[in-house]
Amino acid sequence: MHQNEEFSGFSRELLDFYSGLKENNKKEWFDAHRDDYEKCVMEPARLFVIAMGERLRGVVPEIIADPRVNYSIFRINRDTRFSHDKTPYKTHLAVWFWEGQGKRMERPGFYFHAEPKKLFIAGGLYRFEQPFLDAYRRAVSDSFHGEAIAGIIGAFDEEIKKDTSYTIYPGEPLKKVPAGFDSNHERVDLLRYRGLSFCWENEIPEEFYSRKIIEFALKRFQKMVPLHLWLLEVMKRAE
Repeated sequence: MHQNEEFSGFSRELLDFYSGLKENNKKEWFDAHRDDYEKCVMEPARLFVIAMGERLRGVVPEIIADPRVNYSIFRINRDTRFSHDKTPYKTHLAVWFWEGQGKRMERPGFYFHAEPKKLFIAGGLYRFEQPFLDAYRRAVSDSFHGEAIAGIIGAFDEEIKKDTSYTIYPGEPLKKVPAGFDSNHERVDLLRYRGLSFCWENEIPEEFYSRKIIEFALKRFQKMVPLHLWLLEVMKRAE
């Protein structure tokens, strides 16, 4: 990657690489195609992180976009220690932009995920860890913050009505209301959430193959900014 090189889109070769990896998820195949991975996946991914970060900071000024592996770019190696699936590699490109200090996956942010037949874009926090989980539940039960998040979700529900590519992910919600909270609370469903993300998912768009994917993703991220800001505000109360 040259210093002055700019992002110009992803290639079909990136999707071809992941298609091949899905069919041959073995170290021998990956090692034989490592140059393809570096050229067709990692080089454009790094440039994408830089370019997307610049645009996102126009909306969320403190967002972190770090084009290193294990920062904004997820490592391709799977953690198989506790999984029945022992295939060694992930078969998608995953990118994360987050805000705030601490562990990146415990901070609110924006997610970009591409695989051969799907593009997935999300904003929020996939899973609430302690002590934020407690702070989230207190905020939901609180009249001010609770009504605010209900309004944010209601507005996003209107987007879902217009475009069913949008969904809400509640983080594998509890079946019962957590102890210490009113089972008849008006926002009882939200109290059971263990994460909260707004998502968009569809086929790979033509924009993917050009710089237009930056604005394409940004347009969808912007619909998720109210949730991002609400999560940040609640997180500050827990710190």
